Amino acid sequence: MASAAEQMAANLSWGAFSKATELRQRIWFTIGLLIIYRLGTYIPVPGIDGAALRNFMDQASAGIGGILSMFTGGALGRMGVFALGIMPYISASIIVQLLASMVPALEQLKKEGEQGRKKINQYTRYGTVALALFQAYGLARSLEAGGLAHSPGVFFQASVVITLVGGTMFLMWLGEQITARGIGNGISLIIFVGIVAEIPGEIATFLAGGRATNSTPVILGVIAMVVVVIGFVVFMERALRKIRIQYPRRQVGMKVYDGQSSHLPIKVNPAGVIPAIFASSLLLLPITISTFSGNESGPIMSTLLAYFGPGQPLYLLFFAAMIVFFAYFYTQNVSFKTDDVSENLKNQGGFIPGIRPGKKTEEYLDYVVNRVLVIGSGYLAAVCLLPEILRSQWSVPFYFGGTSVLIVVSVTMDTINQVQSHLLAHQYEGLIEKSQLRGKRKTGTKTRKAPSRR
Repeated sequence: MASAAEQMAANLSWGAFSKATELRQRIWFTIGLLIIYRLGTYIPVPGIDGAALRNFMDQASAGIGGILSMFTGGALGRMGVFALGIMPYISASIIVQLLASMVPALEQLKKEGEQGRKKINQYTRYGTVALALFQAYGLARSLEAGGLAHSPGVFFQASVVITLVGGTMFLMWLGEQITARGIGNGISLIIFVGIVAEIPGEIATFLAGGRATNSTPVILGVIAMVVVVIGFVVFMERALRKIRIQYPRRQVGMKVYDGQSSHLPIKVNPAGVIPAIFASSLLLLPITISTFSGNESGPIMSTLLAYFGPGQPLYLLFFAAMIVFFAYFYTQNVSFKTDDVSENLKNQGGFIPGIRPGKKTEEYLDYVVNRVLVIGSGYLAAVCLLPEILRSQWSVPFYFGGTSVLIVVSVTMDTINQVQSHLLAHQYEGLIEKSQLRGKRKTGTKTRKAPSRR
């Protein structure tokens, strides 16, 4: 039988949405900030040769240009003030999370509640500034080496670094404002909008290439495959392995309450899209250096590109191996730490039927998670390798796949869940007001007067 919350969720309608004034305000606030972000991608960095940049990006679109331009919402291809995107903040937050699971001082901060969380966020911002400075300086030097600057020199490098770092920090502030006063996760929505904004252009390029080669069956096959992959991703992201948790009987005063049972949900993919981002960043490093250095690479770099270039067998094998490795590493150290889960169950008096609390519970959870991750990591590797195989084997210039599909689907599902939560909260408030549980007196009731003093 469905719970009361599930029944209310099934009854949600546009009428309930029209009455939720606060939710509409949050949605309009989110849309407004996302429009500001899109406008910023068209503001160019000072000192860039626009014609040379367009020619350069057209040549690089088959490799790093097409991939990174999608994740930055086209700002990298236009060299806008948001060319670095929000990726420095994502990288810094991932690094801080990993360090928090390995450094005792940071791990202690995580247990200090709100104050510890603020301190960790402060460290994340410092890391974002450091990474943005490093990437912006490298990009400025690369632009000079590629002949894309009007007047190369220290002034050009300083203007590029200041502009790009300021753009990244402004994006970080926009994301925090959306999370606090809007709907959904602000950082994820910024990446989501950047990817979605580039999809129409990529579809037009894909269809134009298909007409040029007269491969209509390939076009229809790829479209059907994209639909199937999106459905597969939705199914896998919602898949859970439930472990039954039993709570013992307890006595409160003179009453004895029977033991309760619940479930501990373990996602098939607890690490989310993080393993794909990590693996993509590592594999894109050699080709990024080669692209922005004007292909003036030494023998070591040439050997790496020959064996680990996009579409090469070693590239695909290494990509899959890194995804599997990071899926296990991130799950065990950040997203689902079995020792913390078993300790929390022990403190709450819960236990898994047939398993002793403590060390035995931790070992059982390790056993279950490691086997669930076989499916989860394999699913991640298959989805991320699919567009690589399309581009290398069939020469299909289509970049909406792999990491971008995972991000779009997961952000869409998370945002819809948050909208439903706000609507449910609004319905609960309406029920409370109707039942007059907020201390309102019923109409028509007479108030008893206090006895007068004599």
